Amino acid sequence: MNVLWLAVNAKYSHTSLAVRYLRECVPGSRISELSINEPLLDMLGAIADERPQVLGIACYIWNIEPIKQLLRLLAEAMPDLTIICGGPEVSYDTKEFMTAFPMVDFVVRGEGEEVCRELAKRDFCVDEDIPGLAWRGADGTIHVGRDVTVADLTAIPFPYRDEEMDAIKERILYYETTRGCPFSCAYCLSCATAGVRFLPLERVFRELDFFVRHDVRQVKFVDRTFNAKKSHFLPILKWLLALPDTCRTNFHFEVAIDYLDDDVLDVMSKLPPGRIQLEIGIQSTNETTLAAVSRVNHWEEIQSHIRRILSFHNMHLHVDLIAGLPGEGLSSFHQSFNDVYALQTDMLQLGFLKFLRGATMMNLVRPYHYRYMPMAPYEVLSSDALTYPEILWLKRFEAVFEYYYNAGRCRKTASYLIAAHENDDAFAFWQHLTDWWIGKGYHRVGHATKNLYAYLMEYAQTEYGEDECLMDNLLRYDALLADNGRIRPTFLAWNMETYQYATAPFWRGETVTDYLPGFVFKNWRDVRTHHHIEVFDVDVRRLIETGERLDRKTPLLFSFTPHGTTCQTITLEGLGNA
Repeated sequence: MNVLWLAVNAKYSHTSLAVRYLRECVPGSRISELSINEPLLDMLGAIADERPQVLGIACYIWNIEPIKQLLRLLAEAMPDLTIICGGPEVSYDTKEFMTAFPMVDFVVRGEGEEVCRELAKRDFCVDEDIPGLAWRGADGTIHVGRDVTVADLTAIPFPYRDEEMDAIKERILYYETTRGCPFSCAYCLSCATAGVRFLPLERVFRELDFFVRHDVRQVKFVDRTFNAKKSHFLPILKWLLALPDTCRTNFHFEVAIDYLDDDVLDVMSKLPPGRIQLEIGIQSTNETTLAAVSRVNHWEEIQSHIRRILSFHNMHLHVDLIAGLPGEGLSSFHQSFNDVYALQTDMLQLGFLKFLRGATMMNLVRPYHYRYMPMAPYEVLSSDALTYPEILWLKRFEAVFEYYYNAGRCRKTASYLIAAHENDDAFAFWQHLTDWWIGKGYHRVGHATKNLYAYLMEYAQTEYGEDECLMDNLLRYDALLADNGRIRPTFLAWNMETYQYATAPFWRGETVTDYLPGFVFKNWRDVRTHHHIEVFDVDVRRLIETGERLDRKTPLLFSFTPHGTTCQTITLEGLGNA
């Protein structure tokens, strides 16, 4: 029987773990991966080209709306197709879903590997209840079995194959060593499953070696809390530490950072740059709000551990806040934002509370007077603490913050402006920039990266009365630190040609190795690709660190690497001072 498992991913760069599991559980079946950005008729055509007799569709918050439209098309174009849906979006309110979409023959409720294996053994024909399966009888009656989990994870086969790796190794590959979560946060579906199940470490090491051998770009662990058990995760970190320096694979983990200890932090400090990155869900620093969603943050440990890890300079840290949590209005969110912003992590993701089917959060809708989107992604629209206009404004705040801070742009300029004009209140700076942005109508259009620097120049001059020369120096500095120095807005006073008399001898002289040990001049193209010397009229590094402005010619050497940009002050002969 021709069985096709379909994933509709959020982006082309993503891959689907679920359909690969099912492919391995049902011999002879195949997978197809599309993205939500493709037109519906193109999706339909891609499915029809495969000529499936059975189509299984993985349904998630990011794809359920286009899938609902696709189901209606499939019913018309391929009426004899047997359709199976599974995933979090259909594991709850299953009968209502099957009633609304009569073309769906089966719904898998919960973890589907064993259910689909059993269904395939029966040639996708069912006349009795199977745990984890909802099915439609010959008379149209809908039978709904209980949702299930896989008790023994070793029963699930490894989902990736050698022959597919060349085609997907540059994308994000998802992997898991655990299922379940030790915590019970009300907004998360993990609260619906008790306990944590683990893969044996011997298998984990074997499977991680598979990714390394295939030179994949990134492996993203979907373990809800990677550090749920030290005896499980610490050996994995040590295994990653032992990999050769030539390994380019990055491993992404979501951790409860306040539960790390000195043993773990010591191993992390020794990891080579780019080997791992961490995602840390902080969500809020308001203790009353956290208690309402059954979450406990040990704030002192969170701050201490983040600062310590940042001092290692070897990994990317991504932290999360959620807007719209119970009792957290703008004033409280202002404080949570400032608390987390002060840590200066690589990314501060601002998410919006979602009301997921099956999550405990649904029990808090009435007590906190929540209103939310009736369709995916079910985001909060208002509560007793936040009005809809405030939510809308926060959305625009998030967009501005994404353009600048989370894209790694203009961070030093922002730090200077926050200290100089906002009394170190970071939220106030981004708030005022957002209001100015909206006033200009910029929230309604897209923006080229180079224009972002011009906007910030205009904002600083018109709103703060900042000096153009000072802003030019700060923005040049920021532009070279961002995007590996590739984007250099033409309105800024770049001066490489002006100072070539001083920079050209530097690259062929003896002092270059004082700053770049082992450097050997090859050609000018190689120098320009990997390095840049810019002469500033102001000591920008001192200005940002201390707030003191020193007007003196300051040459800085920027080096562009796969793991980011480094910068150091250098001495150039014959440069002189302003």
